Formats: sequence, C-alpha cells, structure tokens
Amino acid sequence: MSSRTCPDWPQLMEIAPELQFKHYTLREAQLPADALVAVEGVGHDDVAICCDLESHVFNAEHTELSVAEALRASHWFDLREWSSRS
Repeated sequence: MSSRTCPDWPQLMEIAPELQFKHYTLREAQLPADALVAVEGVGHDDVAICCDLESHVFNAEHTELSVAEALRASHWFDLREWSSRS
C-alpha cells in the first residue's frame, strides 16, 4: 500500500477487488484532453481524482465534482457504473 492509496480501500476492495484506487493530481493522471478542457476551477497540480488509472475507473466520492462530470463524458467509468456492469 502506498501513500496515494485511497483511505477507503477496504470498502473499495469489497466493491471492486481487482482495482486499486489511488489519489492523483490531474497532471499525474494524464486525463484525456476532452475531459481536461471541461474541468473548471481545479489546478492541474491539485489532488483531484481517486481512480484506477489502468482501468479508467474513478471513485466519484473522492474526485472533485467538475473532474467527475468531465470524466463521465469521456471513456472513463464511474465506479458505480463500472460495478453495475460487472
């Protein structure tokens, strides 16, 4: 477990044991350009997203609202949507 690991990891493991949620800045996450354009009011060096980068799944509860809204319009999945599909 790293310092980036989401503090809610025990609950997240119950929902999606194959995913590893960590907290990232927008710059670190290297989100799709269309999502970044839609993000307002969040600095790219601020911690703003809780996600599994490899699977493109984000935890909306720990993600800045404007970032979550932008990601929903991209190829990323909200954890709730992703878990309902699995």
